[in-house]
Amino acid sequence: MKKIVVLLLLFIATTGLAQSPNKLFGKDPIINLENFQKKRLHFGFFLGFNSYDFKIDYKTVSEDIQVKKTNGFNVGLVANLRLQEYIDFRFEPGLYYTQRILEYQPSYFVSSPAPTPSDLLREVNSTYIHFPLLLKFSSLRTGNVRPYLVGGVSATLNLSSNAKSIDDNYEDRFRVKSWTTNYELGLGIDIFSEYFIFSPSIRGVFGLSNELIQDTSMPPGETSPWTGNIESLKTRAVLINFTFH
Repeated sequence: MKKIVVLLLLFIATTGLAQSPNKLFGKDPIINLENFQKKRLHFGFFLGFNSYDFKIDYKTVSEDIQVKKTNGFNVGLVANLRLQEYIDFRFEPGLYYTQRILEYQPSYFVSSPAPTPSDLLREVNSTYIHFPLLLKFSSLRTGNVRPYLVGGVSATLNLSSNAKSIDDNYEDRFRVKSWTTNYELGLGIDIFSEYFIFSPSIRGVFGLSNELIQDTSMPPGETSPWTGNIESLKTRAVLINFTFH
């Protein structure tokens, strides 16, 4: 699937940008879509990739829980409202799929029977519906290129959170909260082709709220080896999106 998406992006981009470099970036380029950026409201879509991580704060000093990251997939829509010549307001709802694996050290299980290999690993599969509200700050357009910075806040609904499950890690189920909030910062570049605007961008996502749901089914007097020493669990992510307007 990822290879198909990459090939599709390359085909679309090269088809739209199939002009000589001088026409796009030369001293006197042909100005494409000259009035497009003056539109009050326009729409688009994006495809891309993500790498999600966790920032873990601990209650007491201990060996770190390792987070094994995988590359996920993004797809969504873009609504862009022009506020003035260099500032736009953007709403970019999207679907983000990712997976993280938490790797625990045996030292976390000192008050329990010897851990099995499966005890030391917890998969956190996440299917996010992401709702970012962003401000886009564009520079002066140079020919058919316009760099920009973007930042804002977002709310995320995790459809795979297991938040309503009565089972926890003692039944091999790691639970996180359904809704989280974040702030986001990034940069990108608008490339104006003859038919559309192609905008590759990179953005960081920084969780503001604690996502962890503590285990509740441990034996009396014991602390859960999976969640007992975690003060907070917050999302960190890098998003790479390819937007088409």
